[in-house]
Amino acid sequence: MSKPPVPDNWLPRLVALDIDGTLLKWVEGAGQDYEQISPVLYDAVQAAVDAGAYIVLASGRSPHGMEKIADLLDLPREGADRLWAVASNGAVIFRYPPLEVVHEETFDAREAVRLVLKEHPEALVAVEERGVGYRVSRPFPEGELSGEMIETEVEEIVAGPVSRVIIRDPTASAEDFVATAARLGLQGTDYVVGWTAWLDLAPVGVSKASGLDLVTRTLGLSAADTLAIGDGRNDIEMLTWAARGVAMGQGPQVVRDAADHVTDTVHLDGAATELRRHFP
Repeated sequence: MSKPPVPDNWLPRLVALDIDGTLLKWVEGAGQDYEQISPVLYDAVQAAVDAGAYIVLASGRSPHGMEKIADLLDLPREGADRLWAVASNGAVIFRYPPLEVVHEETFDAREAVRLVLKEHPEALVAVEERGVGYRVSRPFPEGELSGEMIETEVEEIVAGPVSRVIIRDPTASAEDFVATAARLGLQGTDYVVGWTAWLDLAPVGVSKASGLDLVTRTLGLSAADTLAIGDGRNDIEMLTWAARGVAMGQGPQVVRDAADHVTDTVHLDGAATELRRHFP
């Protein structure tokens, strides 16, 4: 059942923003070293803050990979309450600054990882090492992970409960991983495939939408108050949950189909275009 459109005079009280591909333009080979917010987008975010909207960053990134983006946006402003952020595709909710994890969902990833590696034996595996970087089975391509990479055996990486597991196969495609995940079923986990052969494993029922639901309820708000903007498959639940879900123009067709509206691409500052619709 489709959502009713928001009224013409609707004003979001909370804005959920994806990071990569929404706030940040991906430059091939530059990785997370290329993290710049355009002046047009910066001003549009500040206009939303001026109007009293909560800004919530919602990303597949780990918490420490999101701090710099908050700083680039000057969020929160000096003297304001701490920022809320949804990290690890909804598995981790934190406040900033200082970085304080206020909620975390974990799961046993061992069987799901075993099944995926059986199909993609050369794939790389990573789990966040909070505040440091990631424990990895082998180094990931340059720029794809933030922080230090600590080489660790796969069995040790997933020995205990984890909030998110990254599986990356540089020799495969995103379509290969979509097919693999669908074929395996991956009982006991939820999953999302990124732009490349990048698979995020998460606890069942956990998504950016579930994380945002927790944040909005804590703030006395709801999905009806929320504008969400994103570009990836990991944004689909968030876009369908929010009163107005907006896909970036360069997003995969499945993401654009799930959205209430499609804005310009990230290279044309589509997120700023959408924000200015509500906060001129």
